[in-house]
Amino acid sequence: MNMLHRIEHWGDTHHPAWTDALRIMLGVILVLKGISFISDTTYLTQLMGGLHFGLFPVMAVHYVAFAHLVGGFLIALGCLTRLMSILQLPILIAAVFFVNIRQGFSPLNSELWLSLIVLILLLTFIVLGSGRFSMDEYVKQHAH
Repeated sequence: MNMLHRIEHWGDTHHPAWTDALRIMLGVILVLKGISFISDTTYLTQLMGGLHFGLFPVMAVHYVAFAHLVGGFLIALGCLTRLMSILQLPILIAAVFFVNIRQGFSPLNSELWLSLIVLILLLTFIVLGSGRFSMDEYVKQHAH
């Protein structure tokens, strides 16, 4: 068994039930951040450089919106949690180290703290997986 399978097995066997509530809250936070992201048209226009739409900024905006909305929903359900968490990682790493850190480490910089907490939770659920109360577990138990 390689290292990845051992980490996955350990996460599946060491998953307390209370972490399922944490996973659901993480998914809801991601969906809400996705909605907030696509609702803030001023920020989106600024992010995409005004009216000069380059390919990368447009693709990045669509990736962030899709990953947060769909990925957050699937994480909340406990469906493909590890994969959806991995797809969120580039967004959160960029949010922590390139976007929010410019405002400095401060107790008042709530976006940085939220991004750090979400990043830590994503890394946790990459190891732990979906848990007992999830679609993945339901499918695993009812597959014939």
